[in-house]
Amino acid sequence: MIENFVASFAYLVLWCVAAVVVGLLFKSVDRRLVARMQARVGPPLVQPFRDLRKLMLKQCVVPEDAVAWIFNAAPLVALVASVVIVFYLPVWGFQPLLSGHGDLILVLYLLMVPSIAVLAGGFAAGSLFSSLGAQREMVMLMSYELPLSAVVVAFAWKAAQALPGVPVFSAMTYVTHPIWSLVGPVGAVGLLMLLLVVLLVVPAELSKVPFDAAEAETELAGGLSVEYSGRNLAMLLLSDAAKSVAVASLVVTLFLPQTLSFLLRVPHDPLVEFAFFGLKVFAVLFASVTVVRATAARLRIDQASRLYWAPLSAAALTGLALIIIDAGVL
Repeated sequence: MIENFVASFAYLVLWCVAAVVVGLLFKSVDRRLVARMQARVGPPLVQPFRDLRKLMLKQCVVPEDAVAWIFNAAPLVALVASVVIVFYLPVWGFQPLLSGHGDLILVLYLLMVPSIAVLAGGFAAGSLFSSLGAQREMVMLMSYELPLSAVVVAFAWKAAQALPGVPVFSAMTYVTHPIWSLVGPVGAVGLLMLLLVVLLVVPAELSKVPFDAAEAETELAGGLSVEYSGRNLAMLLLSDAAKSVAVASLVVTLFLPQTLSFLLRVPHDPLVEFAFFGLKVFAVLFASVTVVRATAARLRIDQASRLYWAPLSAAALTGLALIIIDAGVL
């Protein structure tokens, strides 16, 4: 029993480290690629790791007017929630560490926890800039949840209709039964619309340009994180890295679950599948974060909110409708 506990604990630690390292590595590649797209040199690929090391050695300064326990707890809660998301997804193509019948519903809630934690930390900091950032984060959080929820509902409805008896909110369902194999031409168009919606939700989930009004360095000097320093700021950096991997893994699980061995009809190799899954994660982040960040300017908070509430919500609901119509056509 002790050996099983030690093995499980080591597996959890390895999972956490892998998610954080891959997230930091993407931040390195992202900054480098954006710099190249904008005719700049950019930082070295090891820069996020250097930043993390520097922050871990610095002192944590708590503002005099802050609610100290909330201010200090927020980065830790954000980091833990970001890592736990990965435990419910078939990351790297393997069975999730934690799984059940309602994984996707739980993941939707867990995706909100880091934003709510940082939001609480922003309000607790006692700073005007951080309070404004927290208010903007709250608006964004309420804006992009509707289209994202519509995507999950569309998948669950199609799985319930095409695969009676399967757990429709389990992430593994869409790995063993890829959604593209369950729809016809009309449904495929609906899925493409849903994929576009999700790719535009990803930068908002990660507070990246053009949906980074909550941070807005040129306006709010960093917004939510303006008062954070030392280990607290390091935990926010790690939380962002882990959440990047988690969000991209969710997109891959729903829309691109096929393994390399299935596509090429070759023997299954865990290391090859690990690399292939990582490649798909990087592709999702490149398309939804890097390209958008390099080509778009920051939107005002009202513009970003309207974008999600009107056209993207309409696109998500239209995609859902096409999938339902496709069932009638089939």
